[in-house]
Amino acid sequence: MNDGNYEKMVSLISKSSKVGRDEVEKRISAKREKISGLISKEGAAQIIAAELGVSFDNEKLKIDELLPGMRKVNIIGKVINISPVRTFTTKNGQEGKVTNLVVADETSNIKVVLWDTNHISLVERNEVACESVIEIGNAMMRDNELHLGNFSELKLSNELLGEVKKEKILKEKNISELKPGDASVVRGFVVQAFEPRGFRVCPECKKKVLAEGDGFKCEEHGKVAAEERFLINLVLDDGTGTIRTVIFHDNIKNLGFTEFEKEHMSRQKENLLGKEMFFSGNARMNKFFNNLEFIANEIREPDVDELIKMLERK
Repeated sequence: MNDGNYEKMVSLISKSSKVGRDEVEKRISAKREKISGLISKEGAAQIIAAELGVSFDNEKLKIDELLPGMRKVNIIGKVINISPVRTFTTKNGQEGKVTNLVVADETSNIKVVLWDTNHISLVERNEVACESVIEIGNAMMRDNELHLGNFSELKLSNELLGEVKKEKILKEKNISELKPGDASVVRGFVVQAFEPRGFRVCPECKKKVLAEGDGFKCEEHGKVAAEERFLINLVLDDGTGTIRTVIFHDNIKNLGFTEFEKEHMSRQKENLLGKEMFFSGNARMNKFFNNLEFIANEIREPDVDELIKMLERK
């Protein structure tokens, strides 16, 4: 569990027990000292929660308060996106269905995974649609997703919600904490930079094209005058681990490159080594190498004032 989750846990304990936040943290520190620091801050917080009679089960929470591993989760939120229903075959040869929603409230939004056919039928019949306000009960957090099984509840709610957080919420994570599908911000040092690679895309749809004869062909638009694009692979290190990070053409300029020409970029890549930056994007499994990688879609250099505030919070 990272520091952000610990902070949320302390806030929840304080809110549920009516004990001041400073007092909660004091009790957590005392508990760790009593057993010579042999448990983590989060473990001590769980003990203090139990001592104060606090249980997170069945409590109605805001989305921003949800933590990995929570069970019996209850929330109310507005559906802001629905993925198509997919069918799959289980190991027993039975057919199953799954679909994903994105549900938001005024604090944040979260991916909600539906496995139960009764819940999925509400989507298929359009009874649960985008802009529907729904109530979810007895769900379970798996990493940063909320999963509903056979014993979970899903129903329409009459509660009125105002403005909800529709933008994608990115949370800063250590590299060692990243899991496939995580949308996160990683702060790290560039410790390795590979040669930039060029590829061609369709000028209309920007999808990769295939060489055909003396030209290029797009699956959708046929023969096209392809545009050249580049990508570069870096290895980031934040002290907790390393991860290969892929930066595509439109974001390469944010690394400090001044020219989009392969030879020039090859020389400039050495200037990246040792540079500390914030990378926002998504973690995914590279199927070819079977390892985790990070696809960066936004890059920025650290702001000194921001770093001071982060150090003060620690």
